[in-house]
Amino acid sequence: MAEQVFKLPDIGEGIAEAEIAEWLVKVGDVIREDDTICEVTTDKATVEIPAAVSGRVTWLGGKTGEVMAIGSELIRIETDASVEVAPASDEKNPEPEVAEEQTAEPAPEEPEPKQESPAPRPRRNGGGTAAPVAARNASGRPLAAPSVRGRARELGVDLRQLRGTGPAGRILHEDLDDFVTHGPDMRQGGGLVRRHGTEEIRVTGVRRKIAERMALAKRRIPHFSIIEEVDVEALEQLRRSLNDRFGADRGRLTVLPFLLRALSEAVVDHPEINAHYDDEADVITRFEALHCGIATQTDSGLMVPVLAHAEARSLWDMAREIKRLSEAARDRRIGPKNLSGSSLTVTSLGPLGALATTPIINHPEVAIVGVNKMVVRPVWDGQSFQPRRMMNLSCSFDHRVVDGYVAAEFVAKIKSLLETPAMLFMEWRDD
Repeated sequence: MAEQVFKLPDIGEGIAEAEIAEWLVKVGDVIREDDTICEVTTDKATVEIPAAVSGRVTWLGGKTGEVMAIGSELIRIETDASVEVAPASDEKNPEPEVAEEQTAEPAPEEPEPKQESPAPRPRRNGGGTAAPVAARNASGRPLAAPSVRGRARELGVDLRQLRGTGPAGRILHEDLDDFVTHGPDMRQGGGLVRRHGTEEIRVTGVRRKIAERMALAKRRIPHFSIIEEVDVEALEQLRRSLNDRFGADRGRLTVLPFLLRALSEAVVDHPEINAHYDDEADVITRFEALHCGIATQTDSGLMVPVLAHAEARSLWDMAREIKRLSEAARDRRIGPKNLSGSSLTVTSLGPLGALATTPIINHPEVAIVGVNKMVVRPVWDGQSFQPRRMMNLSCSFDHRVVDGYVAAEFVAKIKSLLETPAMLFMEWRDD
């Protein structure tokens, strides 16, 4: 018998440890080379670890939720010739695990000859029928994108209970929604029913890292916030004109690139905002470049990909890069290098945004800019009320580094630039 020991590999510069997010194999399983054996989570990203050889799993090095050091023993695989490894799957061109379901063309459905109308979408394990079985890949794992698997873990749903309605039986977000809505026990009849039971969810993976970082930031940083109302009527007119003229060729612009452009101008006059504070060494590091973190909600939790050198990018370049980074984060394809190095963070809830928020600073940064939803409000122009598009900015600052007066000047500068968007394109500066 030949048994090989494989260690947790180096998964990124500066990463010393990783948490076992999910084992996809168990002792006794026969696997093929390159099958995914587990997913591990760092404070930067979630990474899939492939098998280095084919064989039978004889030992696993840690439990789900356990933090392991890089280089520690991860798995042992028996590679004896007597171990029969299943042949490769017969599926032709299976979809890559990193692809989202929306990018795939749905498989055509063959009509049933004796059915006059399409059959309703099957509900999960209702009416005493046998539980559906999810389609599996060659390693026996349900076919689903990483974002679906991550969301299922957060909901406590075993994907093996679901039948996928996507191509080749792939489990989609809609299948997960259907299962969560209806559950394995179908409701008989209408009306309101009492809900019972509790659920305990272990905080692991990305969610635990988020909890740790937020607790660190609130515990060590004395926050204060400034909320300012901004008239974005002129900005919206400019944005829509640019989209009408150039959108088809260059891509469509959101408000975010304009805000980043304003920030890149504002931090020149207020370098204390674009900085890190090492409160253990008592050192403040100011940055000339604006490396802007873009808070992005994913199925695995909040991630902050970094748009580097915002000060040197055009509006369309920023829009394309923001789209690329956010999609990569949601698909869990983003690497550690794109999740570190931010000097200032922007967070936005989009159309779900409230009237005002109090965002938490991304340690060790000293400020964060929050974007709230845009609404039409009546504004007095001196003679009458006029409908204007208005948007509130909610900015939080580290009071150890940034004084209230300086913060107010910084917010006023952003407001001025956004309300007079032509100033965003001026290349001269006051001496």
